[in-house]
Order: sequence, then structure tokens, then C-alpha cells
Amino acid sequence: MKLFDVYSLYDIEPVKGKGSHVFTADGTDYLDLYGGHAVISIGHAHPKYVKALSEQVGNLGFYSNSVQNSLQERLAEKLGKLSGYDDYALFLCNSGAEANENAFKLASFTTGRPKILAFGKAFHGRTSGAVAATDNPAIRAPFNVTPNVDFVPLNDIEATAKALSTGEYAAAIVEGIQGVSGIHEPTPEFLKALSEECKKNGTLLILDEIQSGYGRSGRFFAHQHSGIRPDIITCAKGIANGFPCAAVLIAPEIPAKKGMLGTTFGGNHLACAAAIAVLDVMEEEKLIENAANVGEYLIDELRKIPGVKDVRGRGLMIGMEVEGFTGSELRKKLLFDHHIFTGGAGQYTVRLLPALSLSKEEADLFLSEFKKAISGNPAEA
Repeated sequence: MKLFDVYSLYDIEPVKGKGSHVFTADGTDYLDLYGGHAVISIGHAHPKYVKALSEQVGNLGFYSNSVQNSLQERLAEKLGKLSGYDDYALFLCNSGAEANENAFKLASFTTGRPKILAFGKAFHGRTSGAVAATDNPAIRAPFNVTPNVDFVPLNDIEATAKALSTGEYAAAIVEGIQGVSGIHEPTPEFLKALSEECKKNGTLLILDEIQSGYGRSGRFFAHQHSGIRPDIITCAKGIANGFPCAAVLIAPEIPAKKGMLGTTFGGNHLACAAAIAVLDVMEEEKLIENAANVGEYLIDELRKIPGVKDVRGRGLMIGMEVEGFTGSELRKKLLFDHHIFTGGAGQYTVRLLPALSLSKEEADLFLSEFKKAISGNPAEA
């Protein structure tokens, strides 16, 4: 058997990681400013994280959700405290797409309505409902096409209000910061107006914080910069620093009924141990504050570099474009010539999604190598 050939792969295999660095078998050191799609939140192989998983797997790695699991309760208490949503309820699952699927189902159960309103350039996952709410027809199979999802432009409150006024929508879903589209933010004014329109029309508001949450923006969730409180929040990516884990945070007004949601692996013992360790490290090492400070420094310094244009984002969720380069060309140059991992979005955008523990010294190393990379012989865009 061979692997199903759906990924474009770089000819590099990291075999070890530490902090914001990964290493190949020959010991070559790569600065990791992408964290495997924003998944590495507290750094590779953090000793507290390694200890927590090692101890837990030595005791009990898994049992189903048919028995008590006090680790879930510990995680819920810790997450509620650090996020500011201690009055919300927690449903645990395995991936961002699964979190959004459950959010849609929950909204539809609660309102009795069938439809979801999503926004232009959105990305919410690759499973059936999540990909239907993703604004990319290229990854949507005919099976996933449904009349139950409509799109309006991001930050267009008039179009949004018009759609919601029909009373057809169980929920509107918006990313705290759009990641896959290239780091595009809903404005605070738009999020406040969207929240008001949802309340007025009996529509639930879902904030997809799968990439933008967990401290990445310099607040626990990116929408908290706008001062709103959505009905449902979904998160994954950095929640467990690489162990598959995701969560749905649910407002107290939304009732739970036995059997309405379920999962085999969600909230298992190892996932909870990993997620608790992440929150412990984030709190103890003040990683949200670090993301805010180092991110602000990086954004300010990038904007000073000639040829760098349209630097976007908050905290350690940054997108930018560079004159004379496509995103793919620049990422390859940074990777192969300067040993730095970055990410892409679209034809021209380079994304930075490093661990929240990235130091100023590591940011300076990136800036130094980045300037060298773009001052060489750029390809034609």
C-alpha cells in the first residue's frame, strides 16, 4: 500500500523539536514560524507537556465517554477561568472541523432552523457541513453542496442584516481572524453589529477561533478585542500543542439534552492531559502577553522593511506580502536557503503562526534572515 497522494510535500523531514525549532536527522536546525498550521502553541517538546502525557499514558490512555473522567472537569474549569467564559459549558471533540459540525448541529437543534450564514473567504474545515460553510468551491465535492449555507461579504453589515432578517438562519459563523484566506480581520464595529443583528433575529452567533484563538491574537480569543460574547465558540489547533483535541464552548442559555452530541475519542484521557498542560504553561509563562508583545514588535519591524507591503494581523497571527515574490517562492527561499518554516495563503501571502513562546531574539533572527532573503534575486511575481 502507498499513501494517497493529496499533499504537496517539501523534501524535508523534521524528526525532533524544541521550543520554536525543529531538527532533521542530520541535526540541521530550522526556526519554526508556522507551528504546523498554528498547532504548536507552547513550543515543541515542552518538558511540562511531555511529562503530563508520559505520566497519563502510563496510567490510562483512553476510555469512552460512558464513564466519569475528572480530567474533563479539570480542563473545563481551567479553560473557563483563563478564557473568561467560566459560565459556559464545554463539549470536547477531536478537530476544528468536528467542532464546527457540532456547533452547527447545536444551533439547529436550539433554533429549529436549517440554515447557516457564513462569510466570504471563510475556512471552517473539510468535513461535510464545515466545508459547505467554507468559501472555496475547489475543495467542496458535489455531495457537500447544500442550500442550507449562504455567504455574504465579510464586514458588510448591510448584506448581513438583510440576510439575517429573513429569520431562516440557525447561526452565523465567523472567524475571529480569517487564517486560510491570508489573515483578514472582521472589524470590531462589524462584530458588534453582527452580534446585535443575531440577537435581534433569534440567530446564534458562532465564533470560529480554531486558528485565531488560544492566545494567538494577544487575547485568549481574537473576538475579545471587540468586546462581544458569542453564543458558541469553537477552538482546536493550539488547544493541545499537537495532540488531536478540539472544543465547543456553549453559552448557558443553550440547553443540553442527552445524546444530542457525541464522540468516541473526544475528551479522552490523553487529550485532556495535553490540553491541561497547555493551559498550565500558558498561564505560568504568560504566553498570551508574550504573543501580544512579540507580535506587536514583529508587525512593527516588518512594516519598516522596504518591499514588504500590507502586513496584517494581531499578536502572533501575521500575514504579509512582498514585492517581487509570490508567496510560494518566498516560503521556499526562506525554508531551503535560510532554514525557516513559514506558511502561505493564496498566491502572494506569507503567514507567520509561531509558538506563543517565540522570543524577541528569535523574532530578530527571523527578521535578519528575512531581510537577506528578500534582498537577493527575487523572482518575478
